[in-house]
Amino acid sequence: MKILVANLGSTSLKWRLFDCANSAERLVHKGGFDRVTEYAKAIEDCLGQLRDSGAIATERELSAVGFKTIIAKGVTGCVRLDESVLGAMEAYSGLAPAHNPPYITGIRLFAKRMPGVPLIALFETAFYQFAPEPMMRYAVPERWHDIGVRRWGFHGASHKFIAERSAQLLGRDDVARRAANLYLDDGKSPVSGPDLRVISCHLGGTSSIASVRNGVANGNSLGMSPQSGLPHNNRVGDLDPEAVPYAVKALGITIEEAQRQLSQEGGLKGLSGGLSNDVRDLQEAAAQGNARAQLAIDVFVSEARRWIGGYFFQLNGADAIVFTAGIGENCAELREAICSNLDQLGIVLDRDKNNATRATEAAISAANSRVKVLVIPTNEELVVAREVKRVLQRN
Repeated sequence: MKILVANLGSTSLKWRLFDCANSAERLVHKGGFDRVTEYAKAIEDCLGQLRDSGAIATERELSAVGFKTIIAKGVTGCVRLDESVLGAMEAYSGLAPAHNPPYITGIRLFAKRMPGVPLIALFETAFYQFAPEPMMRYAVPERWHDIGVRRWGFHGASHKFIAERSAQLLGRDDVARRAANLYLDDGKSPVSGPDLRVISCHLGGTSSIASVRNGVANGNSLGMSPQSGLPHNNRVGDLDPEAVPYAVKALGITIEEAQRQLSQEGGLKGLSGGLSNDVRDLQEAAAQGNARAQLAIDVFVSEARRWIGGYFFQLNGADAIVFTAGIGENCAELREAICSNLDQLGIVLDRDKNNATRATEAAISAANSRVKVLVIPTNEELVVAREVKRVLQRN
């Protein structure tokens, strides 16, 4: 069983091919194109690379193509793609304008190119289907909630991977099984031990923090759209709703221009005065005395600590805090800043272990830390492949 996982961006196509014939999935091929202007050609070139490498002889060898889709109106989970699902994605394109349109375009082109191959989507919102309602509601009028104004949560594939893998590392195979089977039995797999409480920190170009109890999400810092939560590379993150109409009037701009500025000129880029949206650039500039670069880093750290602290209270403590994604896996300085001066909460880093850890699985907490602090490289594409396989097996 060969499953191709395609990641579609506004100007990119990246893929991984997995052999899922047995329980030990094997990565067969990976690749990608940037600066894509014609998706049909990019898809053809992707299939050409798979054939030329010997990964497949023909696309008929593919059992399915999986997609890490973002959000759709009235649809979540892992589902077969058809025009009704694509229509539901189009209805919510305004909530994910950088993600939904390229996925919709690419999926239709894949369907046209390979009409006999099942196309299956794992929505980023899927992991939060079972979160407690109070954690997913906004205090809006009921008619607003009825049209979908609520917290949805994102980065579901990444946080689900962390939920399962952290449980394995902490010796809780019962919780790992529950996380693995979440979309099969709605989180009903039995857990025999005490609650396992994990705070998962996906820190990257887009960042989010998730609260996980016994392998099931309790909440996520991202709300109705990927525009919310922590400051992102270009996107603002959480913002008082009154700020938008105020800025529209004060700056004499349209609501559409306000949305564009908040999604393209906000976040770390905005905080640094337009210097950069990349933490590595900001760290270098801050080391040379750039106050705006330091401010951007400090706000990012402060917001991460605020969300971690909130979930620490919600979970009544934590057994583990996990760092993942580009910043979380690679930036020891930000991990140290986020975890600093928390010894009274039982969170103590081992500085040497932290500084030595880059993009590898490791425990970086000190021996006297009651809370384990872990670095776990995420694998969202593997989660998609696993869930796609389960859909095929069910059907």
